[in-house]
Amino acid sequence: MPTNTFDVVDFVVNKGHGVSGLAEMGLKSVPDQYIQPVEERLESVKLLTDESIPIIDVCNWKDQTVCDAICNASKKYGFFQIINHGIPMKVLEEIQAAAHRFFQLPTKEKVKYKADDFKPGTAKLETSFVPDIDKILEWRDYLSMHYVDEETASANWPPVCKDATLDYFNRVQVIVRKIYDVLLKGLNLKGFDESKESLLMGRRLVNFNYYPPCPNPELTIGAGRHSDASVVTVLLQDDVGGLHVRAPDGESWIHMPPTKGALVINMGDMIQLLSNGHYNSIEHKVDANSTKGRMSVATFILPALHQVVAPLPELLEATGEKPLYREFLFNDYVKYFFTTAHDGKAKIEWAKI
Repeated sequence: MPTNTFDVVDFVVNKGHGVSGLAEMGLKSVPDQYIQPVEERLESVKLLTDESIPIIDVCNWKDQTVCDAICNASKKYGFFQIINHGIPMKVLEEIQAAAHRFFQLPTKEKVKYKADDFKPGTAKLETSFVPDIDKILEWRDYLSMHYVDEETASANWPPVCKDATLDYFNRVQVIVRKIYDVLLKGLNLKGFDESKESLLMGRRLVNFNYYPPCPNPELTIGAGRHSDASVVTVLLQDDVGGLHVRAPDGESWIHMPPTKGALVINMGDMIQLLSNGHYNSIEHKVDANSTKGRMSVATFILPALHQVVAPLPELLEATGEKPLYREFLFNDYVKYFFTTAHDGKAKIEWAKI
C-alpha cells in the first residue's frame, strides 16, 4: 500500500500498528515522517575505528583492577561491557526470545498494552520516543514494563514474556547493586547499602526495543541521539549491531558491536548529577538496518519519583567541591525528559546551576 494513500501517523501511533506494521507492509521507501535531516543521518557520522568501548571481565568484583576499569570507563566513556557476570547464557537467550514472542503477537493482542498513561506495575506499548512531540519519528517500537513487585508484574505484564522477564530482571538487579558498590567506592564513599535504595533503585523499568528492517536505513534512525534519564542502564544486545556511542572528543562516534554473552552498562544522567560530574552520561544512538530487525532489552534503574536528587552531600563534603547541579524532585525531571524530543545531552542542562 503506498504511504501517500493513508495517514501514516494514525496507522502507526493511534491504531497501534507501530513501525512494525509499516515494515510488514513491504514498503519500498521510508515515509516522509521518518526521514531525518542530513546531519542526523548515517552518512554524516564520523566513526572512530581505532578506539573501542572497554570489555571488562567481572568474574571477581573485588579485584581492584576490575573496579578501577569500571570507574575509569564510567568517567571516560560512560559505557562499558561486562562479561562473566554470572547470568547464564540460557537466561539471556530466553529474554531475547520472550521479546520476540511479544512483538510477533497479532496487533490486536499487542494494542491491549497501548495506554495514554503508564500506571505503576503495568506494561505500555509505544513507538518512536514520544510520538506526540517527536518532530520526526524514529524507526522503533518498544514495550516498557514497570516493576513494583513480583505479584503486580505477574498480574499485568504480557503472559508471553513475563516469566522470562522477571527471571532476567532479578538477576540484573544483583549486578546493578555490585556496580553501584564499585562506583561509590570509586568516589571514596561508603559502598551501596539499603539507605541508598530509594535514591539509586527506587524506580525500575525493563524495555523491549524492536527496530524492524527498514527499506532506507540511510534516511532514518532507530533511536536518536540521547542520554538516558537513569542512574545506570543495563542493555542486552542481539547480534545485529547498530549502537553508537559518542566518543570522548565530543564529535566522533564509536560503534559498539555486540559481544556474545556480554551486557552493556551505561551511565545515565542521574549518576552524572549524583557524582557531581565525576561519572558521565554519554549520548548514544541506534541505526536502522535494511536486512534484519534488531532487538534489545534495556533495564533502566532510576531514583524513585518522589526522591529529591542532588549531588551527593557526602561527596561534596569530602571533596570541597561546589555543586554543579541543583536539587529537585526526580519526578520533575521525568516530566521534562518525556515532554521534549531526543536531543543529545541537552536535557541534563535543565538541572545545571
